[in-house]
Amino acid sequence: MIRVEHPGLYSSIQDQGRSGQQEYGVPVSGVMDAFSASLANTLVGNQQGEAVIEMTLQGPKLRFESPAMVSVVGANFTPVINGHLNHMNRAFNLKEGDLLSFERPTRGIRAYIAIAGGLNVDDVMGSKSMFAGITNQSRLQKNDCISIKNVKRDSITRNAGIKMKDRMTQQILHVYEGPEFELLTDLQKEAIMATNFTISNENNRMAYQLIERIPNKLPELITSMVMPGTVQLTPAGKIIILMRDCQTTGGYPRILQLSEESINLLAQKFSQDTIRFSLKNYM
Repeated sequence: MIRVEHPGLYSSIQDQGRSGQQEYGVPVSGVMDAFSASLANTLVGNQQGEAVIEMTLQGPKLRFESPAMVSVVGANFTPVINGHLNHMNRAFNLKEGDLLSFERPTRGIRAYIAIAGGLNVDDVMGSKSMFAGITNQSRLQKNDCISIKNVKRDSITRNAGIKMKDRMTQQILHVYEGPEFELLTDLQKEAIMATNFTISNENNRMAYQLIERIPNKLPELITSMVMPGTVQLTPAGKIIILMRDCQTTGGYPRILQLSEESINLLAQKFSQDTIRFSLKNYM
């Protein structure tokens, strides 16, 4: 059992999301940086899609009321066990009564806590991911108690670790042409690919808005399907990049589509960070 002594700024339980529910208007949700979450699970011997704790900007304080094996991967939220610094990107053991907290990150904004065996929380519509209106709560709260699945004691002896290449400073986002890309003028296409865009203060699990604008006369469209990674261009020239909690339909032209790798990279960006698009072919 894990007891939440402090929830952090925006901590939630997430897995790989609710695939196959979008026709009912249910967002995909799930971990923002699926690459980091999968690695965290691998380090403790879980399936890659097992539910994890996602923390954003400020980590939680978690009291472990039973022994557990844990890993932390993503932005450099250095783990602190009972006041002593520990290491990221490796599996480590916690004893009954241990307090796990985190230093604030200096590179990236999201990291993932995986616990060997996984989290024993409710599955709603095929996923354990928290989302307002679907699950009872959308984030962790003080005094929440999270049950850990039973795991054989002899499996809590793992000593796995990885050496991570720094992904947090990468600025290039690889994109594909969206359904309305060819409606853009050549000047618009050139501007979109040549501009260093700045992330605005409007960034969250639903979408990231960019500060720089692209002159645009394209009208809104009949509502069409969108998905995480869809890049929309508004009539006012604002660029909006949809993320994991995005709506399932939208009416703005879908000019680009981020690769899965680039969605993971963007999930680690914050206000005033800069990005640049790089167009890829589907073949």
